[in-house]
Amino acid sequence: MSDGTAAEWGRVADDGTVFVRTAQGERAVGSWRAGSPEEGLAHFGRRYADLVAEVELLERRLGVPSADPTGVAASARRLRDSLGEAAVVGDLGAVETRLDALLTATEAAKARASAARAERSAQALEAKQALLAEAETIAKGSDWKTTSERFRTIGEEFRAITGLDRRTEADLWKKIAAAREEFNRRRTAHFAALDAQRAVSRERKEAIIAEAEALSASSDWGPTSNRYRTLMTQWKSAGRASRDVDDELWARFRAAQDAFFARRNAVNAERDAALRVNQEEKEKLLVEAEAIDTSKPEQAARQLRAISERWDAVGRAPRDTSAGLERRLAAVSDRVREANNARWRRQEVQDSPFVTSLRESVAKLEAKLARERAAGREADAKRTEETLATQREWLKQAT
Repeated sequence: MSDGTAAEWGRVADDGTVFVRTAQGERAVGSWRAGSPEEGLAHFGRRYADLVAEVELLERRLGVPSADPTGVAASARRLRDSLGEAAVVGDLGAVETRLDALLTATEAAKARASAARAERSAQALEAKQALLAEAETIAKGSDWKTTSERFRTIGEEFRAITGLDRRTEADLWKKIAAAREEFNRRRTAHFAALDAQRAVSRERKEAIIAEAEALSASSDWGPTSNRYRTLMTQWKSAGRASRDVDDELWARFRAAQDAFFARRNAVNAERDAALRVNQEEKEKLLVEAEAIDTSKPEQAARQLRAISERWDAVGRAPRDTSAGLERRLAAVSDRVREANNARWRRQEVQDSPFVTSLRESVAKLEAKLARERAAGREADAKRTEETLATQREWLKQAT
């Protein structure tokens, strides 16, 4: 503020008293004896400029998005209330008007801030209610690991959401905690029941192992093999123990079973080695059997009987080849039997009264046809020839 402006709004009396002009009249703001009246007015004018600068600072603060309107309003009100005693020279009415406008602006800013807080609170409430709804839903599930982890992250997300009043937030969190507690109770009960089931499964499998280990030294190969198959069925229906225990139990069961079957296989291998000679003999007989000519069924049947007698005399072949050898011999037997069956069917046809009657009728017609041709009776011969052709066809089909 220039000295001229200060002179417009104030004066210095002869006794050094400094006055400021206001809408209510002059008011003494201090005294000046350190120099000329102009210097005194300039001094109090600079103090007015400081007051204006303070007002401008408050106006700028209110324009900052993060400003606290309540704090700005308190500072503006303090300045406004101090104007009646401010030791300054200048347009105090203009300052008062600016402060009134600033106070009005702070009220609007407070209303906007309140609305924003309400919006944030509503959004926070909606977000936290959504977490509560999710918590109450997943608390009913049985995906124990995933749900436990989700409850942990729900807590983190809930705490990260701000803007809700403490009472409402506490009520929501209490409900989430109750859902989590209900889930934990169900999970604890589930694993307690699972532990009990695993204990029963372990007892059953240990009993199966005890029998399997007792059987591992048996040499009663057939019944013991069947019993091991039964034990395997019982093992599958016994349920699971805990993973590490179940793996150990299975290893023991397999060891006992493998010990028995290794001994059985060794005995079978030794026996089969002695039976390879029989296998070779039977393979030679098969070559002979498969070469049988079935066009002479009776002879083929005699040859097969002779080969079968020699086959039985050879004795058993090794287990791994016996079934294949028997199938090959059965195929030859089927072929020979079918050839004999066909022979008997043909014989039955040949000996049937119907075929015999047809043969006799054809023979008579042939003789009749010869007599008619010899006698020159061509018309009769033609009719007889047609009848003969028909009966020859019937005989062909019958035989």
